Amino acid sequence: MVEPFLGTWKLVSSENFEEYMKELGVDAAVRNAAGSVKPTVSISAKGEKVTIRMESSFKNTEISFKLGEEFDETTADNRKVKSIVTIDNGSMIQVQKWLGKETTIKRKIADGKMVVECIMNNIVSTKIYEKV
Repeated sequence: MVEPFLGTWKLVSSENFEEYMKELGVDAAVRNAAGSVKPTVSISAKGEKVTIRMESSFKNTEISFKLGEEFDETTADNRKVKSIVTIDNGSMIQVQKWLGKETTIKRKIADGKMVVECIMNNIVSTKIYEKV
């Protein structure tokens, strides 16, 4: 299920991320720092546990989870959220909930690239990663 996502990915393009961070409620200083970095994402699996590690000059984060099981996550912008990750139609879908709010991070593989859509309300940010 997660096999197509496994490996290390480098950000090559990002659209509308500033607007998405504004919608999340991220303050301007953090938006400026986070908006300029090109993170590397490593996705690995051991048994039922999947790990997603993001490394950048801004901040490193790591989450480990079992598909379909809710877990606590502290995001790169320091939100404390309840997350759940599922696989649906070949997409890895992560839903984060906090303080009555919700955002969805949808990862899919297209033409050998990982396309990540970050969605909150009517704001969509698209990031494209290439395998390293």
